[in-house]
Amino acid sequence: MRDWLHFRLTENEQLEIRRGKDFIQLRNGPFDLDLIFAPDGIERFEDAWQRHIEKHGLPIASLDDIVGSKQAANRQKDKESLPRLLSFREWLRKQG
Repeated sequence: MRDWLHFRLTENEQLEIRRGKDFIQLRNGPFDLDLIFAPDGIERFEDAWQRHIEKHGLPIASLDDIVGSKQAANRQKDKESLPRLLSFREWLRKQG
C-alpha cells in the first residue's frame, strides 16, 4: 500500500490511477474522493485544464465545469447537489 494525500492506496488503485481509469472511488482516507478522468459534459481535457484552479498545490476543475458535468450526468444525486453548487457559484461571483 502507498500513502497519497493520506489515502492508503492498494496496488490495484495505484495501477488504475496511472492508466487513467475513467472513474475511481477512494474511501480509505480522510474523506471520500472520486477521481474522474473522463467526466460527462467535458469535451476536451485541454479546454478544462485552461479553466482549472490550483489550491494547496492540487489542480481542481473550475466550478463552471463541475456544474456542467453534473448537469450532463443527470444522475439523481447530481440533481440534488446542483442547487447548492449553483448558489455557491452565485455567491462567489458576488464576492468579486
